[in-house]
Amino acid sequence: MSDKQKRRRSAVPSQQYNARQVERRFSPDDPDTFHPPNGKSTQGFNMIHTISLYDLLNKRYLDCVVQPGRKKNEFRAVCDLIDKYSYGDIPIFIADRGFSSYNVFAHAVEKSIFFIIRAKDLNVKRFLNVGTLPDHLDTGVEIILTRTQSKNKRQHPEMAEQYRYICSEVSFDYIAPGSTDEYQLSLRVVRFKIADGIYENIITNLPADEFPENEIKRLYYLRWDIETSFRDLKHTIGTTNFHSKKIGYIEQEIWARLVLFNFCAIITTHVIIVQKNTKHVYQVNFAIAIKICHHFIRLRDDKPPPDVESLISSFTLPIRPGRIYARRHRFQLPASFCYRFS
Repeated sequence: MSDKQKRRRSAVPSQQYNARQVERRFSPDDPDTFHPPNGKSTQGFNMIHTISLYDLLNKRYLDCVVQPGRKKNEFRAVCDLIDKYSYGDIPIFIADRGFSSYNVFAHAVEKSIFFIIRAKDLNVKRFLNVGTLPDHLDTGVEIILTRTQSKNKRQHPEMAEQYRYICSEVSFDYIAPGSTDEYQLSLRVVRFKIADGIYENIITNLPADEFPENEIKRLYYLRWDIETSFRDLKHTIGTTNFHSKKIGYIEQEIWARLVLFNFCAIITTHVIIVQKNTKHVYQVNFAIAIKICHHFIRLRDDKPPPDVESLISSFTLPIRPGRIYARRHRFQLPASFCYRFS
């Protein structure tokens, strides 16, 4: 297998817009999670924040970081997930624009991991040190990170345009605050049009000769599967509702639901869908598959198990690529215990 094929085998995104928040009325005794009453809540609430690592190709969760709502740090969580990654192959981390950070880039480079991270126009302008961005861009960038603004302390004064200053309040694990050390990064910026007047910026370390612009667009488009997995995790499995009130027990329930999701994902990969001569190619209805797997797990020893794979193959959905829907923001009431997984 060529190096190029190996790189494409594993696309493992860390999320976030993909980060998720879990809210519930607890006790104000925990200052790390409690939010006092405001316009949205008259009694106050406690919130925890999760950052998940999801394998796009195998459709299962690999890891998760749970943080107190008032101490959430998505950059630190992603760096920790990158540092802990040990699942083999050469992964490509795909992340939304909330994770564009020098520290994240450096952690991925130090771990010999590829990444595709979306970035805002403002961040890219600062990154490239330009006032405006062209409609199309695919260029390599060499930058030197430093903690000092003194030009006399720079090791390469002839490369003044490549220096980027990181203040002491910003986390960067490879240069201590107050140090005159420098850190060099070689990155690539890709900008392309996705609709009239709408452009996307991608910061990556994938080589341009093996991953041209169209391939970058295709890989980043795969990230949408994270959102569909969240839909099943939150609503089908019921991760928006919990039985517990204490933070430790809530975290335990989150891990239990991730395990259930992965169990169903492993089962469905072995289900054979017979394709017919129809307009669309069909796939497993994952929402129904989760309910079948959950029923199978809850069976007692004295009851014969059903043919899980046969049942799952009976419920399919057509694959309709390219469909786009606007995100709907709506208020959600608590669900009754009758509709929760136990």
